[in-house]
Amino acid sequence: MSKPFLLGLTGSIGMGKSTTAAMFAEAGVPVWDADQTVHDLYAKDGAAVAPIAAAFPSAIKAGAVDRVELKKLLANDKTALNRVEEIVHPLTTASRSQFIADHSEADLILLDIPLLFETGADAACDATLVVSAPAEVQRARVLERPEMTEAQLDFILSRQMPDAEKRRRATVIIETVDLEQTRQDVRNLIAQIRGEQNA
Repeated sequence: MSKPFLLGLTGSIGMGKSTTAAMFAEAGVPVWDADQTVHDLYAKDGAAVAPIAAAFPSAIKAGAVDRVELKKLLANDKTALNRVEEIVHPLTTASRSQFIADHSEADLILLDIPLLFETGADAACDATLVVSAPAEVQRARVLERPEMTEAQLDFILSRQMPDAEKRRRATVIIETVDLEQTRQDVRNLIAQIRGEQNA
């Protein structure tokens, strides 16, 4: 029995990453979601609550990590982000390893990781998929979100690896301008990987 093919998925904000991940899930591919994992770690009784409480007591409300409060702390303390990452990254890595072990019978697993290249998680993948769209499409999508401003978007983009650099590093790029075309590209990629896995 060969081990599952690990496909790492990433893309900048507004590029259609969540939509694309859902297409893989619809096709029966197990999807590990880094954002959801962090959400679970921060929730009441989550594994990150106690260590974050020890480092940043004010970030805990009702037994869970308050993300708004944590963001304020991160904004005011330049060393805080590193300390949070030192707590959260090993926990997310352990969750990912457990997910892969739990789906060892699958021929393909999708790892949905926003900071795939930034955290070096691409090294654990057999291939990487970057979803992308023209910058004007990206901006229009993100600015449709409630509470989002041009300034906020520019700040988020300044902290993410540029789309061009992601595209340069990617094994595969899928454009997400046309939903049906994206779905077809996802199906084709799954078929291609499965064909190579079973060849």
